Amino acid sequence: MVKADLVKIIAREARITKVSAESAVNAIIGALKNALAQGERIELRGFGVFEVRPRKRGIGRNPRTGQEIVIPPGKSTRFRPGKNLGKIG
Repeated sequence: MVKADLVKIIAREARITKVSAESAVNAIIGALKNALAQGERIELRGFGVFEVRPRKRGIGRNPRTGQEIVIPPGKSTRFRPGKNLGKIG
């Protein structure tokens, strides 16, 4: 599923125009991005949890030269599915 599919489904289910549905999807995605950028934890009951976690520094290799490269510490977004999401199927 891509964003356009999500917009179609929301427009159909909520009986609103695709333009309105796209605005709603963009607003939700923007709010989620902003919350994660501020380091907040996002919990959507029945779906899952998004959180930003620190990533350790590491050593990598340049595939062309084989030279070691220091990978700086950073942050990454993690998703942990909710209990109900694991029962799909």
